[in-house]
Amino acid sequence: MKEVCEVTKVHPEAVDRVQKRMTDLGDVANLFKALADETRLSIAYALTIEEEMCVCDIAAVIGSSTATASHHLRYLRERALAKSERKGKQIYYSLSDDHVRQLVTIAHEHTKEGVENG
Repeated sequence: MKEVCEVTKVHPEAVDRVQKRMTDLGDVANLFKALADETRLSIAYALTIEEEMCVCDIAAVIGSSTATASHHLRYLRERALAKSERKGKQIYYSLSDDHVRQLVTIAHEHTKEGVENG
């Protein structure tokens, strides 16, 4: 099956409805860019399992140095995907809100379904 239309026919009503509701998606694209890195996505996924983790624990989970983990966590925090809190001499991170948790969880579930369904 060809992946293109065999004739060119624009449906103006549909185009008009969509164009009226379109918005700037730059910030959304940046969110997905941040999660497109496998290390940062692994961190976010870990934080869906354990709600709050210190930098040392996250480094152990992803198999990196604390400096590398800290760099990726700072990147996520600067893009409002994670938040941090100092507790004594340690910094603990969590996902910024339930929307981020849902995005990561839904993406993971979607991928699993795709593999299971061939």
